Amino acid sequence: MRDSVRHLLSEFIGTFALAFVGSAAVMQATERGGNPVAVALATGLVLAVFVSAFMHIGAHFNPAVTIGMLVVRRIEPVMAGLYIVAQLAGATAAAYALKFSVPAALFAATRGGGQQVSLDVTSGQAFFLEAVGTMLLVWAVFGTAVDHRAPRLGGLAIGGVMSAVMLAIGGFTGASLNPARSFGPAFASGIFEAQGIYWLAPITGAIVAALLYEKILRTDDPEPADHGAIGAQP
Repeated sequence: MRDSVRHLLSEFIGTFALAFVGSAAVMQATERGGNPVAVALATGLVLAVFVSAFMHIGAHFNPAVTIGMLVVRRIEPVMAGLYIVAQLAGATAAAYALKFSVPAALFAATRGGGQQVSLDVTSGQAFFLEAVGTMLLVWAVFGTAVDHRAPRLGGLAIGGVMSAVMLAIGGFTGASLNPARSFGPAFASGIFEAQGIYWLAPITGAIVAALLYEKILRTDDPEPADHGAIGAQP
């Protein structure tokens, strides 16, 4: 029981931190004329820090990541469901914390610091962008945190990919890559526009990325020297 509480509390805290800092950064950027670099850096940094802090426990902080882990049998179904509940609760708590802390007009104008799809892209294009962005994020998770042969970078690589993807596609979709990150502000603001995209696209991308890594990219065998692995000896 105590072990389950540790896992769920870490998921709640990590997702709370990600949603709180990410949403607050969106609000600050909106109030000061827009600064996507600041939003990307704030989101990537808080993700890197809390993944590093809690990765010995779990550190998914994202229902899409949890579902990807579930599909490749790296987490039990019941625990995966509890992870997702904790993540949604953390993101929603963060949204309400901001709702009671910032000017009401700013909260409303930014939809609680959530994401929205630009008028410059179609729903299909937004879905594709969110799915691909999540694939990149999940590959970073598997390649640096899940694989037992991965380089021990803490959360640096994962946070770095998050920031990079936000800089690349943030202007089109807000670069959620995380259903909980989108759900919390939507629930607190009462605006659920494009929630289908912010749920289905990251989940699809995470499943594809997890399957490709687990079935093709990961191996327990040493990489042959003539395959050109970095650091291989002639």
